[in-house]
Amino acid sequence: MLFMIYRKIAAYSLFTAVNYLLATRGVKAKRMTEDMKFKPWDWVVFAAMLAVSMVIGIFYAVRETLGKTEATTGEYLMGGRKLGLLPVSISILVSFFSAIVILGNPAEMYTTGTMMFMLTIGMLLSIFLAATIFVPLLYPLQLTSSFEYLELRFNSKVAKLTGTFIMIVQQVLYMGIASFAPSTALEAVTGFPAWATILIVGCVATVYTFLGGMKAVIWTDVFQCVVIVAGLLTICIQGAIKVGGMDRVWEVNEEWKRIYFWDADPDPRTRHSIWTLVVGGGVLWLSAFGMSQPSVQRYCAVSTLNKSRGAVLTNMVGVVIIMSLSCLSGVVVFAYYVQQGCDPLSDKQVSNPNQLLPLFVMEVLGYPGLPGLFMSTLFSGALSSMSSSLNALAAVVWEDILKPCVGHRVSETARTWITKVIVLIFGGAGVGFAFVAMSLGGSVVQASFSFTGAASGPLLGIFLLGGLFPWANWLGCTIGGFVGLAIPIWISFGSYGLPKKPYALEFPTSNCTVLESLVTTTIPPTTTAYQISGVEHLYTLSYMWFASIGVAVSVIVGLIVSAITLPLLGRPEVDSKYLIPIFDRLFCYLPDKILAPLRCGRKYKHPQEILEETLKEKNMEQNGTLVKTTSSHRYTKTQDVNGSDGASVVYSNKVFTDDEMNQI
Repeated sequence: MLFMIYRKIAAYSLFTAVNYLLATRGVKAKRMTEDMKFKPWDWVVFAAMLAVSMVIGIFYAVRETLGKTEATTGEYLMGGRKLGLLPVSISILVSFFSAIVILGNPAEMYTTGTMMFMLTIGMLLSIFLAATIFVPLLYPLQLTSSFEYLELRFNSKVAKLTGTFIMIVQQVLYMGIASFAPSTALEAVTGFPAWATILIVGCVATVYTFLGGMKAVIWTDVFQCVVIVAGLLTICIQGAIKVGGMDRVWEVNEEWKRIYFWDADPDPRTRHSIWTLVVGGGVLWLSAFGMSQPSVQRYCAVSTLNKSRGAVLTNMVGVVIIMSLSCLSGVVVFAYYVQQGCDPLSDKQVSNPNQLLPLFVMEVLGYPGLPGLFMSTLFSGALSSMSSSLNALAAVVWEDILKPCVGHRVSETARTWITKVIVLIFGGAGVGFAFVAMSLGGSVVQASFSFTGAASGPLLGIFLLGGLFPWANWLGCTIGGFVGLAIPIWISFGSYGLPKKPYALEFPTSNCTVLESLVTTTIPPTTTAYQISGVEHLYTLSYMWFASIGVAVSVIVGLIVSAITLPLLGRPEVDSKYLIPIFDRLFCYLPDKILAPLRCGRKYKHPQEILEETLKEKNMEQNGTLVKTTSSHRYTKTQDVNGSDGASVVYSNKVFTDDEMNQI
């Protein structure tokens, strides 16, 4: 099945790429002077960034080859669970802050104003909730795939595979958009073909992930984070100097009504309001930081529970820094073009807002190597996101699909090579969808949040269904998950079929040379207004709500299906360690006499106690004692020194005979 899906994606991607090349054949870059092209030093800086990324992967591959111990999937996928707090935290951050954010945030600031910055509040809230709710739930279980939790909680492989399938869809979509984002920028400012950029990002990320595994991805992310911050700082500082200082930048944006941070319009069709950004955006980023595979795989790769919490919470600092710099760069770019008296969009110098920042860099940062640093910034964002997705996909496909089938029949070395082949396959799939993403218009931020948000919502929904509702069953999880995926994906594609609305704000056009831009770009073309009717009203919802829709549909449908099938399947018996004591997590400082009634009669173990039990079980397994897992329960089968099985087995404080255990 996966092969057929992959083959269809590849075929459609090739078709889209050919159409794109035919459509752009003979089109020359507009108003591109010799001063606005890459110089040798720019290519040197750009190539050095790619080379360092590759060298890190080669280093860990060579160290693994020369190591005294056999390579294991645990080392390749999880770094031996001994990684440091700071590099893991940085890796989580840049896994989601790709070229999409680096290009998209400035474009949003330029075209729609500073309201987008309020998303930062939603992100900070999501990080706090992720560290408070999901880290204590998932880290003590010592998982490799986050969807192993669904099997443990719902006593069902089908529930696990539901999450795995949705995650594969989500990550392939995300890789495609993240790879496509820098391609349009590089083509706009250098003439370098977009298809070549996509192939470079896909190949470099795939190669160093294939070679070095988790450790290579983590340390490459750290290096690329430094490049991203350096590039954004350079743009903000040099741009502000060019305009006349940050005070002047702010003054210009206020004159053009770009500075506003409060829009409390409750209409869900409002593209950016305090509700869509803080609530809708917070739900989207809670899925990313809390239970997405790239995040879980990283915060489970440190050595202690406190470090795991710290690795997530430290992202608050990184989020504020990168969101502030990326948004500020958009404000600076707008002030610069106001001084020039001409908006590049109106003057047809660029074809979409995502090319504004690269054009600004080529015009303003004329120092040797600085344009190369900027392109390195974009590619660092794309590479970090794609490599994180590849590593995550390798983990879930191996742990959730292949390991139960062939894991016991192959050696540890063969297992590692299988995961590496998975990286290659999904690297090709990500490149394929990047060509598909060429046909999407508008901001790359909207494209990313629309499609990946639509897939993130149901994942968060089924985790909350399992953690908050003890009577929810595997059938509710499965049906709720697929319905929760289908509806927001349908709305996402439908929204792209509607005509694009003109920008509400005005743009400077007094010095523009294109005749069509003698009037401001806020005036729409003189065509008959498109009338929205029927189900199309759903397509006008803000893209920021797509993840929330997925969560709500998954939980509601899951609860309804669980209630309907309760007489058939019975009430599931769930170990409390797979549930979320929500009041204990959020209001832990309240006295126990208040919290006790809120636990509904259940007794919850401390996460550290659960972790110690899990580590003890794993240690027994490694030492030859059989520890077998049956989703929501664990039992231990002892063996005497002569190798004969014991007469009875301890299981959840009950004693079973061997015949009863065989039935289990």
